[in-house]
Amino acid sequence: MTADKKDVEKGSQRSKAKDDPITIAELFSLAQRKLPKQIWDYYASGSDEGLIIRPRILRNVATIDTSTSLFGYRYPFPVGIAPTAMQKLVGGHGELDMARAAAKIGTTIILSTQSTTSLEDVIEAPPGGRPENFWFQIYVSVDREKSASLVRRAEAAGYKAIVLTVDTPILGNRINERKTPLALPDHLHLANIEDPNNKPKVPKPTMNRLFMDARTAEEAYRLSQQAPSPTMNDASLTWPEAMDWLRSQTSLKIILKGIMTAEDALLAIEHGADGIVVSNHGGRQLDSVSSTIEALPEVVAAVRGRVPVILDGGIRRGSDVFKTLALGADFTLIGRPSLWGLSHSGQEGVENVLNILERELSRTMTLAGAKKVSDIRSGMLGVEKREGFGISRL
Repeated sequence: MTADKKDVEKGSQRSKAKDDPITIAELFSLAQRKLPKQIWDYYASGSDEGLIIRPRILRNVATIDTSTSLFGYRYPFPVGIAPTAMQKLVGGHGELDMARAAAKIGTTIILSTQSTTSLEDVIEAPPGGRPENFWFQIYVSVDREKSASLVRRAEAAGYKAIVLTVDTPILGNRINERKTPLALPDHLHLANIEDPNNKPKVPKPTMNRLFMDARTAEEAYRLSQQAPSPTMNDASLTWPEAMDWLRSQTSLKIILKGIMTAEDALLAIEHGADGIVVSNHGGRQLDSVSSTIEALPEVVAAVRGRVPVILDGGIRRGSDVFKTLALGADFTLIGRPSLWGLSHSGQEGVENVLNILERELSRTMTLAGAKKVSDIRSGMLGVEKREGFGISRL
């Protein structure tokens, strides 16, 4: 083989290695390079660091069991896929690839109301048959019948839980989105809430977005005095109204997504929630809110095991899953990492993300001395001492 051919072959091998990611961080970089700026800006944000693992040794970790149960369903490991909007923007077949990957691995997805594939098509997508553990996410809009119709469709289609997002009475101040507004291309639509045959030639901003873009208090007030858009999120909702109304619409499990305090966790239980998702909406709502892992301990302490507590946000490695479980969560959700996988190679990319996290969790459990998920305890975590040198146990 000539020197030139050897150089070409080596270059091809290096290129292939770069495109075969084995960490979420590599997928993050690949997705950032691949996705158009307005799509990247819509989805991207940061995460947190800080907790230290205190490993235990000589505990017979020859075999590791990462499985766990949630709402009567056995999962191979405690990671599901959080609701993220408009997945066909990212790559592949969007929500169809996400659903097929989750079903193949054996985990759940929470389908967003704002998906680019209908909820019926998503749950029918996996080739092995309709999954028994998919959930559907909703907002409560000003037009309650629009939300009620989605709930009824989800239950009829076979979804097992309704995930009510409770942290979005209005959209937060999303700077990137305001500077580079995201618009769906002509060939895509919000399949659960829009009629593709009646799509306007020039899409108008939603009332939710107009509120976000308001430059003055006067402009925001003027918008509030207009007749409310039927699809606008209902900012007048209260605990009894939201839960009583939703209970009257469905017999499915009701999980509240967006709980960040002990006070609201207690109110969620008081009003009959079946589960809680500790979530800050990916940092896209309220500026200066804590990370979800910082909010988790007080929520777990308030709940005291009465309902499952799920953490959404900041999971980038299997060790993050380990830390979350050690702090008392029952399950975790990933949003952006699944999108980076989707952008890389569709269904296969999402499967890769889930496999990376499962393998990293298994390795972390082995090295930390936890044979099964129930062995993961808070005593296996510490934090840097604020005074002096060393580690303080939690």
